[in-house]
Amino acid sequence: MAFLGSAVRRVASAVRPPLSPLCRTSARSYSSEHTKEKSVPYEKTLKQDAGAASGPTKPLPRSADVVVIGGGSLGCQTVYHLAKMGMTNVVLLERDRLTAGTTWHTAGLLWQLRPSDVEVELLGHTRNVVSRDLEEETGLHTGWIQNGGLFIASNKQRLDEYKRLMSLGKVYGIESHVLSPAETKDVYPLMNVDDLYGTLYVPTDGTMDPAGTCTTLTRAASARGATVIENCPVTGIQVRADDLGVKRVKAVETAHGTIETPCVVNCAGVWATKLGKMAGVNVPLVAMHHAYVVTERIEGIQNMPNVRDHDASVYLRLQGDALSVGGYEPNPIFWDDVSDKFAFSLFDLDWDVFMTHIEGAINRVPVLEQTGIKSTVCGPESFTADHKPLMGEAPEVRGFFLGCGFNSAGMMLGGGCGRELAHWVIHGRPERDMYGYDIRYKNENYKYNELLGKEYTFDFPPHHDVIKAECLSCRHGVAVFDMSYFGKFYLTGPDAKKAADWLFTADVNKKPGSTVYTCMLNKRGGAEADLTVSRLEPGSSNLPLAPESNGDAYYLAIGGGVAEHNWNHIRTVLQDQGFRCQLTDHSEDMGMISIQGPKSREVLQEVLDTDLSNEAFPFSSHKVVKAAGHQVSADFIKSGEFTLERMGVTYKARAHLKSPFDPENKRVKGIYA
Repeated sequence: MAFLGSAVRRVASAVRPPLSPLCRTSARSYSSEHTKEKSVPYEKTLKQDAGAASGPTKPLPRSADVVVIGGGSLGCQTVYHLAKMGMTNVVLLERDRLTAGTTWHTAGLLWQLRPSDVEVELLGHTRNVVSRDLEEETGLHTGWIQNGGLFIASNKQRLDEYKRLMSLGKVYGIESHVLSPAETKDVYPLMNVDDLYGTLYVPTDGTMDPAGTCTTLTRAASARGATVIENCPVTGIQVRADDLGVKRVKAVETAHGTIETPCVVNCAGVWATKLGKMAGVNVPLVAMHHAYVVTERIEGIQNMPNVRDHDASVYLRLQGDALSVGGYEPNPIFWDDVSDKFAFSLFDLDWDVFMTHIEGAINRVPVLEQTGIKSTVCGPESFTADHKPLMGEAPEVRGFFLGCGFNSAGMMLGGGCGRELAHWVIHGRPERDMYGYDIRYKNENYKYNELLGKEYTFDFPPHHDVIKAECLSCRHGVAVFDMSYFGKFYLTGPDAKKAADWLFTADVNKKPGSTVYTCMLNKRGGAEADLTVSRLEPGSSNLPLAPESNGDAYYLAIGGGVAEHNWNHIRTVLQDQGFRCQLTDHSEDMGMISIQGPKSREVLQEVLDTDLSNEAFPFSSHKVVKAAGHQVSADFIKSGEFTLERMGVTYKARAHLKSPFDPENKRVKGIYA
């Protein structure tokens, strides 16, 4: 028998530990055969010996209002919530058996507290579904176990974070307690607390049985009219272009028939990228190996809470009288060639990679050093670049929705996200603010987040004094802000005025040369964004990137963080309303510099050939002028604040400019105040 302690020592000396028969494997390989051992933290799976070769478990309907693809946590939760919201003509297609991909081997942990209030609500709904709703509806127990959860704080900053989580929990009625090391020892006698600052204890956290949960979800959905079909792989997604050239979902193809449908929900987990390609949709996730080991029996561990040590990147999940030990390693193994035949299967555990977790686990629960390893579990999981799921309607194809990329949190977020996804499909948007999950918001540039990540603290950050000096300079003098990340769109075409009247809350149809600050709303009256809209002069443009238009034309300047979302929102409105318009994106071709402060107008006057007085250049207007010898379009959008455009270079400007244009790359350079 292998022991965790001996495994650490032997791997440290580059020798693989001798394992029990369940663990004797070669590195980085997998078997396409069904797993023979039940190395998962629950007693049953939905695997049947017949496998996918037996064909679909039910006849395929000719049509459906929605087809959900993927029978894991998200697929089952989504079809359940669609049916519960009244949509009965819904089909769930699973290529093998329910939970066969990732869900069947998940640890099933549920922690109720996260820094985001929206995520607390999502997690709370999942807990309600698995611990109460499903049993009331079906009379079946899902396998929910409430044994509590402990978050470990081994430094002051982490404990400060947990104190804030406790405060957030109070808002949502979640019982939680910040415990001292001694109090933690009382709750978890086997824990080493010598190096702790404290812990966050949530008595109502627990664990879910993936198979039991998904079985009950699909039974409840079927009772409401949904159709669940297993052993039916999807082979293609038909997409058509409507009269306006908009791509829309038409049908789902399988080897056993085609289902006509206007809506597909991609809940295929690590297979979601392949499914997206069938419809021409990019799904930015990667598949990785994710592992844990199951220990032999540990005396005294019964009824202990689950443990999450964020600094050691390890979790300890109670499994009867044993523990599942896992975590998130910094050097994960990627699964580059995702196999379509991989069902109820596991990879062989690479101990050289996994052992990064064991030292932290033994430090936290020392008895693990002399505890045997009963089995290993290493399966595929999907991860995204920003560690947030991918949800919502894809920008490329109308009617193609995403519910994937859950970064090992598919079980605990499944209920909340399944409900939001169902609401998204039925009503066109989610109920909650799903900004961080919305596929339309994803951005490739994470430089700013990387910089902030180096200085996370609940105290004043190291750059606090720098920020103070900048704020005072802006208030009393003049300051320059590079805002080139802003979105810059042109709205033109025969129905541009109709579209503008529909899109914007303010009246933007002033005389040409006007600039209006306005909002965009959604169907529920909620705010989608704020932006400035400039009405352009008809005819030929004096600027190279501005479109030529004989009718109404508008220039839109939009905050960079929401530019992609705004683009998709506007485009969706144009498509749904049938407006004959063109929306052109020049965000990457144009720069923007914001120059602010009481001295900005007098400084800017040195480089502009026009009078900047309120009488000559009134508020909420724009005109073509020259800046440092270059022709630009200037927008006066706030008191003394301007936006200048030329050759695709845009600035909100109120400062002294020197050699502002680089004619080669059209980017602003040499700007100072």
